[in-house]
Amino acid sequence: MNNELLKMGWSDELQNAMDALAQENLTPARIAIRHRARYRIIDERCEGEATVAGSFHSAGASEWPAVGDWVAVTLQGNGPAVIHALLPRHSAFSRQAAGQRTAEQVVASNFDTVFVVSTPGYDFNARRLERYLLAAWDSGGIPVILLNKSDLCADAARYAAEAESIAPGVAVHAVSAITGQGMETVRGYFASGGTAVLIGSSGVGKSSIINALAGERRMDTGELRAHIEKGHHTTTHRELLALPSGGWVIDTPGMRELRLWDGDDSARGLFDDIETLARDCRFTDCRHESEPGCAVRNALESGRLEAARLTNYRKMLRELAYQKAKQDRAARMAEKKRQKDLGKFRKSLKG
Repeated sequence: MNNELLKMGWSDELQNAMDALAQENLTPARIAIRHRARYRIIDERCEGEATVAGSFHSAGASEWPAVGDWVAVTLQGNGPAVIHALLPRHSAFSRQAAGQRTAEQVVASNFDTVFVVSTPGYDFNARRLERYLLAAWDSGGIPVILLNKSDLCADAARYAAEAESIAPGVAVHAVSAITGQGMETVRGYFASGGTAVLIGSSGVGKSSIINALAGERRMDTGELRAHIEKGHHTTTHRELLALPSGGWVIDTPGMRELRLWDGDDSARGLFDDIETLARDCRFTDCRHESEPGCAVRNALESGRLEAARLTNYRKMLRELAYQKAKQDRAARMAEKKRQKDLGKFRKSLKG
């Protein structure tokens, strides 16, 4: 297996998928940047432009290549390469696409670690962090919390402890991309190569972290407004970048609102403390409201469970249930349309 491809994250599974295509002149490449139907790809030799084959235009949005994806391409002499197939993903960070249409948007794929970036201090929001952690767990990657700009917060340890309390078993690191605090620990996640994706709200300093990892200015960053400990939103697209010490990192734009796509099982895992309490309720269908013998209500009253955490747990489960119902309805409508179109086609053949 080509050593350069291995450094980029190539695997036996990907090689098997490539071999199964059984087409000549196809070569593997990885998506570095996407701009609508135009792409920047990286192969074992160089970078170049690419566009998708016509077959993708009838595919769903989630079936189009995303940043981090491996694809099979044909290289053209004077023009952009042509992407013919999307190879299997081993992880993917998805969200509900913007707008009213029920559609999955794959933000990034094929990563091993998900750095959930937040900041300690006034902008720290435990409920928002829970939402990002749910998406991270559901992606198939391993979540790690980075509290960036910790040099600007005199009580960063308190916020790190709060982050640990809502995410048992998840590593939490207080870091500063500007001073270098904790960045050696972050670099350790790339010791054996692999890919990481950074997710988080606008202004938390994801691009600054990437610049610190790269040892140079690779991404634009906004000037830091120290008096409110917040940076400007600067990243406007997703991009896969190679780190000089090995490994790859994907930057993503900050999200004003992370609309969940899936993750009911991940939600129950993230809120395992509530799920464990619920097993001790007197009634199996307990709603944790006014029922007698409710272990969850007892934990609330004794202060062992934070009311806001329970509220967020309920909110996310309702959102995921609603999202699943919309997805099921969209799937039924799509199948109905397919059957109708198929009937018209068969009728035209008879006519």
